[in-house]
Amino acid sequence: MLRILSILVFLGAISMGEAHVSAQPARVGASGQPIPRLISLAASKAYMRTGPGRQYPIEWVYRRSHLPLEVVDEHGAWRQVRDHEGITGWMHVSLLSPRRTAIIIGETRKLYAEPDPSSRLRITAEPSVVGEISRCEGIWCKLEIDDTEGWIERRYIWGVYPNETIK
Repeated sequence: MLRILSILVFLGAISMGEAHVSAQPARVGASGQPIPRLISLAASKAYMRTGPGRQYPIEWVYRRSHLPLEVVDEHGAWRQVRDHEGITGWMHVSLLSPRRTAIIIGETRKLYAEPDPSSRLRITAEPSVVGEISRCEGIWCKLEIDDTEGWIERRYIWGVYPNETIK
């Protein structure tokens, strides 16, 4: 019964126009949230462990808040996450945020005033720069980087699913 209620809550969020994923097969985790889902790192220093608990060894130390992560599993207050390089491990939920961010991948990228490469250039971003996602429609996402908003093609960022709409 609880699982059905969780699914209905998730489906209700989709119908209210919140971010949704149309191409990803989601399941509902113990938290009531869909798996997989994209989130970000809330802490400026966070340990990624080999298992869901403080007794497990630290595998990586992250020193970059707002880094986008994908939740791929849950166990109590622990989330198994994957970063943009494919590194997977466990983090405590207190280190994570539902805030949506994306990281520039590949090479230096241009962000435009409109979702059109012929529009005015707003900012040029180096690889690994992180921005907050405000919208994604079609092939374009609107990011805020250092108080400047601009549109970028989603293929140049990691932190949003291929067919996901964010409004």
